[in-house]
Amino acid sequence: QAAASTEPVRLPPPGPVRNWAELRRQAAHRLVAANPNGSYTDRVIEPLLGVPVLEIELNGDGSVRKIVFLRHPQEAKDTSRLAEAAVHRAAPFGDVSRLPKPWRFTETFLFNNERKFKPRTLD
Repeated sequence: QAAASTEPVRLPPPGPVRNWAELRRQAAHRLVAANPNGSYTDRVIEPLLGVPVLEIELNGDGSVRKIVFLRHPQEAKDTSRLAEAAVHRAAPFGDVSRLPKPWRFTETFLFNNERKFKPRTLD
């Protein structure tokens, strides 16, 4: 079973971002903060259980418009669902209306054997 919190974590509003690199870093930190029981930040230990890759499309206010799976793991297919739920818990990701379109970014989720993830952006 997934190690996910049943109590939603209340995050502060996202800060302003000036470019996509800042948005990705802020999003990765929000993913970890919103999923304290389902994430880790220490060193990645190989082999990984699953590595889903998600493209997250945003609305101008930073809310999630659409999630596209660019890669599903061969094994531990449930990690794709866990990653998608983690994104929704961490949203919104910050006002992107002043950033160049398309308003989307990619994140790779590094799942360990405990079914906890680390965003590759923080690795």
